Amino acid sequence: MLTVNPFAELSVSIPPAFMQTYIVIVVLLVAGGTLFDMIHKKSAKYFFSDWNKAKSSSTRQVSSGEMVSLAVQTAVVDGLMSGEFCNARRRTAHLLTMYGFLAYVISTAVMVFGYSTPSTPSPAIWPLLWHIGGLLVCIGGYWFWFFIRVDVAAEGNSPFRMVRADLFIVSLVLSVTLGLIWSFVQAMGGSWAALLFGLYLVATTVLFGSVPWSKFSHMFYKPAAALQKRIADADGSRSNLPTPADKPEVFGRTSRTTQHY
Repeated sequence: MLTVNPFAELSVSIPPAFMQTYIVIVVLLVAGGTLFDMIHKKSAKYFFSDWNKAKSSSTRQVSSGEMVSLAVQTAVVDGLMSGEFCNARRRTAHLLTMYGFLAYVISTAVMVFGYSTPSTPSPAIWPLLWHIGGLLVCIGGYWFWFFIRVDVAAEGNSPFRMVRADLFIVSLVLSVTLGLIWSFVQAMGGSWAALLFGLYLVATTVLFGSVPWSKFSHMFYKPAAALQKRIADADGSRSNLPTPADKPEVFGRTSRTTQHY
């Protein structure tokens, strides 16, 4: 099952152009939702205003070579390794979800546009990446949802309590979970495949169509914010924060592992 292209099997009942058009619409929803989010929340305006304010209080000039080095560090440490997370469990869950999502999305696009029918058989690597990526999203997403979320792990709230801030992670894990179940049922020839595919489309539409109201657009903001922080540390402005003490005070001791978010 892991090497079966579910979208090629789907083409028996639904024209490939349907899924291709759907993916184009999804891309437009993400782009439009991100732009709307930036305009509505004035994120870009705040970012450049804060950048100019930090430059005016800088104590040294950052060279172009150093700027490139900081950009590479940001891409590797903050982007590829999620270095902003102090908690090892949270970082691991985030990395599993992030890399799983990338593999899942890329393999989806390749199979839908390149191998959309049984007459153009897909190399086994693409459906394998699709299924493994989906499983990684589920592992990281459900691990975060039930055991790592701050309001569950640190505040003792029920893991089934949901607020609007949870829209992204809930729609993500539901979309991927339904996709994997649909793929399995379809490969087994189950009669529920059509219903599961419909639910899969609904969850996926909510995921990519709710960008202005969820944390989806944060994946575009966070690299820029991380780069700005590194530049602020390098030029001495430090985002108008005081220089840290050489050895911060340590008050008391703890007998259990602390939760850092």
